Amino acid sequence: MALASKVTTFKSLATAIRIATRPGGPSMVERAQAVPRLVKAVRSGEYTGTSAGRLLMIAGAAGYLVSPVDLLPEALLGAFGLADDAVVGSWLAAQLVTETEAFLEWERSTGRGSGHGAGPATAADAVPGEVVDDASRGGSVPPRA
Repeated sequence: MALASKVTTFKSLATAIRIATRPGGPSMVERAQAVPRLVKAVRSGEYTGTSAGRLLMIAGAAGYLVSPVDLLPEALLGAFGLADDAVVGSWLAAQLVTETEAFLEWERSTGRGSGHGAGPATAADAVPGEVVDDASRGGSVPPRA
């Protein structure tokens, strides 16, 4: 892999990390939970923000990382053997963050799914310490003491 391509991959990873860790954004758990919904929505044709081919490339990269078969084996090349894994892992992480970011935004904008921020909050969605606007269910919000 050419140096320019490696630099681009690592820049993409840095951007993905900034996106994934921004305050108020979806957690990594929410992103992981969105992947099956993303695959289903792409397969059904509901979501056109990515392609089945791109999802197959992502699955292939994940498979490569967990596979015992390696293009540059660590046992023979030591740290240099980790380079291909690092590049593939960086690309995979960047793709997962950017694809789930776009998909979760699509879910929010269309009112689908149970992703981060989807639909109005209700008392059933309450988490201790969070304020739920009961007015969205026709009630009123009691004044704070």
